[in-house]
Amino acid sequence: MTGVRILVVQPSENLPLGMLGDWFVELGAELEVRDPHREELPETAEDYAGLVVLGGETNAGADLEHPWLSSVRKLLSTATSAGIPVLALGLGAQLLAMATGGRIATRRDGPEAGTLLVAKRDTAAEDVLVGPLPLTPDVFQFHRDEISTLPPTAQLLAASPKGENQAFRVGSRAYGFQFHVETTPEVVRGLAEADPELAAAARGGQFDAEHLREFHADLAETWQPVARRFYELAATPPEERTTTRSLPLA
Repeated sequence: MTGVRILVVQPSENLPLGMLGDWFVELGAELEVRDPHREELPETAEDYAGLVVLGGETNAGADLEHPWLSSVRKLLSTATSAGIPVLALGLGAQLLAMATGGRIATRRDGPEAGTLLVAKRDTAAEDVLVGPLPLTPDVFQFHRDEISTLPPTAQLLAASPKGENQAFRVGSRAYGFQFHVETTPEVVRGLAEADPELAAAARGGQFDAEHLREFHADLAETWQPVARRFYELAATPPEERTTTRSLPLA
C-alpha cells in the first residue's frame, strides 16, 4: 500500500497534522500539506487517494475576512461527491458540514475545551472507520462554534451531552469530527497559550503536563487504528471500497 497520496489542508500553524501525520507516514503515505492562506488549492482531489482538512481558529463562515474558506468548501464538496475518502477535523468538519448542506452556529452553552469523551451512536456500529472504536473514546475539544445542523444526507456517528453532532459521515466516505485526535501535548499547550479565554472553559488541570501525557497515550491507543483504517480506505481501489465492516478492506 505504499505510494498512497493524501492531500492535507492545514489552515492554522497552531494545529498541524501532529500524531495523525506520524501514523500515516508509518503506513507509507505520501503527504502533501498545503496552507490555504498562501497556496492555491486544487478544485478537485481527483489526483489524490484521500483528503484531510485540519482545524483552525477561523469562523467557518467568515468568507469576507478569509476568502480561502470557499475554496476549501468547494474542495470538500467535490471530493465528497466523487467518493474520495475525506477526514475533516475541527474547523475542517464544520467546513465539510457547510459544503454539503449543514449549518454552523456559535455554541449556546459557551465554548467547549479540554480532554473529554464522546459517545458512539448505535448507527455507527457497522461503520468501517469508527465502528471498532470503544463506546466512549477520548478526544480533545477546543471550539466556540459547532455544527448546529447536519447535512441532510449525513449519518450521525458520535455525540456528547454538550454537543450532539460530534462525528458524522456524509455520503459513503467523507468523515467529519468536531473534535481533535491529531494533537500532541505540545500542540495542546500551544493552543491554550494562544487562546487563554477559550482554554479557561476546560476543567482544572486539563493542561497539566502529566495529564496531557497520559491523555495522549490513551488517544494514540484509541485513534491510531482509525488512522490505519482511513489509510486502508484510501489505498483500496474505489470499486472495492465499502462503508461497513461486513466486507474486508484491501
